[in-house]
Amino acid sequence: MPLSDAARADEIRPELERRVDAIEASYELMLAYAAQGARSDAESTHGAQLREFLHRFDTALTGLADLYRELLALEQPERHGAYAAFLEVLTQDARAAQAALQVVMAQPGISSQLVDNLNASIHVRALLTDVFLIDELLKQK
Repeated sequence: MPLSDAARADEIRPELERRVDAIEASYELMLAYAAQGARSDAESTHGAQLREFLHRFDTALTGLADLYRELLALEQPERHGAYAAFLEVLTQDARAAQAALQVVMAQPGISSQLVDNLNASIHVRALLTDVFLIDELLKQK
């Protein structure tokens, strides 16, 4: 039996919260790692943790805009048109941030400088801003 709209929304909200928490925690770890001056994650005491958090960040981005789209359709259907273009931007920004994350994770060694450049990437910053904006928009009823 299909879930009611309210029940489905109650499933989506904690999933979005988990993903946003993963994105924020990963970004904070990336900032700390960038400040360490490590030449490689293999030489850093936090190297394994860095890769784990980068992976969590990457995973959190897969389908993120679709979850927001579904939640908005359930909770604010009258505003669907207003959100459509922004959700496309979120989709593109998530894809671009994922591409940057994946190329960094593919490296045999991840230096603090590389992570600093990733942190400064317009793609990562745009994604973070998109997520913070849509979270605030969802609070508006």
